[in-house]
Amino acid sequence: MKLSRRTIYLKRQGAVLLISLIFVIIFSALVVSMATFSGTNVQLASNQHKVDRALGSAESGLEVMRYWLTSIAMPSSTSPSNYLSTIVYNLQYDLDANSISNITINDDGSVQPVTLDSAAGQTFNGQFSIDPNDHNILQVYATGGNGQITRTIRVRYDIGPYEFPIFNYGLATKGPLLFTGNPTVNGVNSNSEADMFIGSQNNELALLVTGNTNFEGDISIANADANAVFQRDVIIGGDHGQEAIDNHVSKGVEAPEFPIPDTEHFRQYATGNTIDSGTDISRSMTLTNVTIEAGTNPTFAGNIIIEGILFIEPPNIVTFNRNVALNGIIVGNGDPENPGTNKISFLGNFATNPYPPGAEFDAIRCETGSSILAPGFAASFEGNFSALGGVMAVSGAHFSGNVNALIKGTIINYSEDPVTIDGNATLNFDRSDDIKVPAGFDLIRVLKYDPSSYEEIIL
Repeated sequence: MKLSRRTIYLKRQGAVLLISLIFVIIFSALVVSMATFSGTNVQLASNQHKVDRALGSAESGLEVMRYWLTSIAMPSSTSPSNYLSTIVYNLQYDLDANSISNITINDDGSVQPVTLDSAAGQTFNGQFSIDPNDHNILQVYATGGNGQITRTIRVRYDIGPYEFPIFNYGLATKGPLLFTGNPTVNGVNSNSEADMFIGSQNNELALLVTGNTNFEGDISIANADANAVFQRDVIIGGDHGQEAIDNHVSKGVEAPEFPIPDTEHFRQYATGNTIDSGTDISRSMTLTNVTIEAGTNPTFAGNIIIEGILFIEPPNIVTFNRNVALNGIIVGNGDPENPGTNKISFLGNFATNPYPPGAEFDAIRCETGSSILAPGFAASFEGNFSALGGVMAVSGAHFSGNVNALIKGTIINYSEDPVTIDGNATLNFDRSDDIKVPAGFDLIRVLKYDPSSYEEIIL
């Protein structure tokens, strides 16, 4: 029997190859996509790195400018319209004085580009300008660059009066401090209000207390070799005996600056009468914005009320035989370096009060925080000393009456002569009014960095 043949057609032959090609295409596309994505990430990372370096350059420039701005100070008489030019001049002077040649500040306040890393192309430049809306604000711009990428930071400095550290003390004296009785020195709101500074650079004795000591504040002495002598029981800051001395008496500390107030500033308020050798001062009087002429040496026989300013020209020895109510400021326009025989003596009771009402005192009401500004005059108090409404700045002070006083300010002695406080004196220092710059001591304008003003901006 003859066998027949049948042809069998393989209809699915080649499907595997086609499927393989499809997978190859898909995987190739994925590879290309991943390569592209990776390249994009690399580029993004590179760009971010450049941005970070540009921002870092701006930060570096800002820190450089902040460093040089720290030492800037200008007289308080500087007009706001001259703030920028004065700041720029001081910066230019300081850079030149310190042989800094790679930083150049132009007269318009612009800072020329400064190279930080030439290989990486890192630089910074800057700009100083006064805020057009507030002339008491200095704006500082720092622009950092890395190649073609830049970033800019802006910060603000407030231009305001300098707060002298001496006003952190209740009492500060260049000469020794002598207590001849049982003294109590309190801080009304905190112990630090009763802190005391004693220079005593030319005296072996810095502090002498002959009776029992009860001090709440710390005692800082500039002369490391000067002695602090306590002859009886000692309590300081709540500690007793030698522990009190060890914990609260420090020697060899840095002396704060003793700023001399601008007494001439107050002459403008002395618009009342002038007391001279022909003035009758034999009775009780109210002195309203009065000037005591140089060389008068008056002795006031009756009770005296001082309203506004009492302006004393040197040389003068002024004596108040009876009680004095000070409703303003006593200003002695003397020289603390050459005080001579200038002196103000209070033989009766002494206390201060606020300015009185009345339009004639409107101009002076802004002058707060000071009571006696007589740095070239010695002062003595022989009656009841009960209240001092602000700073007392004198060259030598002696309290020999009954001292039980609330003092809202600092007692400053510019003289190498001692401050002497006799009897069982109680001094209560209260700085709750928080007057940082007392009247007469607005002497310098400084720049205060405002960290909250930091911001990155787009120019």
